[in-house]
Amino acid sequence: MPELTRDLNPKEFCEYYFLKEELKDFCRSEGLKVSGSKQDLERRIVHYLSTGEELKEASTRKYSSETSTEISLDSRLGENFRCSEDKREFFESHIGKGFKFKVKFQRWLKENPDRTYRDAIDAYYEIQNSGGKSEIGRQFQYNQYIRDFFEDNDDKSLDDAIKCWKHKKSLKGHNRYEKSDLEALL
Repeated sequence: MPELTRDLNPKEFCEYYFLKEELKDFCRSEGLKVSGSKQDLERRIVHYLSTGEELKEASTRKYSSETSTEISLDSRLGENFRCSEDKREFFESHIGKGFKFKVKFQRWLKENPDRTYRDAIDAYYEIQNSGGKSEIGRQFQYNQYIRDFFEDNDDKSLDDAIKCWKHKKSLKGHNRYEKSDLEALL
């Protein structure tokens, strides 16, 4: 796997898997913005490697001032819902310590800004009881790899899955699980 430096070809950069922390470290060292998702960082780095310039991003105000208001069951979720600590505490107090902001629930929260926290709690239980595996976002390649590994190898350990993942991400190309990845265990 090549080292992430400003001399790396953008096409080659896209052929390898880098951890989000590695991307942030590179952005810091080059004076680029380090906030945002892994996809945001990758987009910034590709632009920088291609042009040598920082990507000009539209400035938008992401969060409203609603974060300072008291949350009640009848409060509206609001636009640009943010999974913050105060909201986690609110949901934990009504749902219990097992509460987690899982992907399907986060999606529901963002898609229903006019609904109330009471509606959100009902939706949480409905989502929990619907079963089925949640979709894993493209930026979570490691999680998808581990899930796929265990679907094909229920007799293997997490250590085995991680060894295969580390082998896979060191190779050029995609990072999806394949049976041939088990060669890393030999």
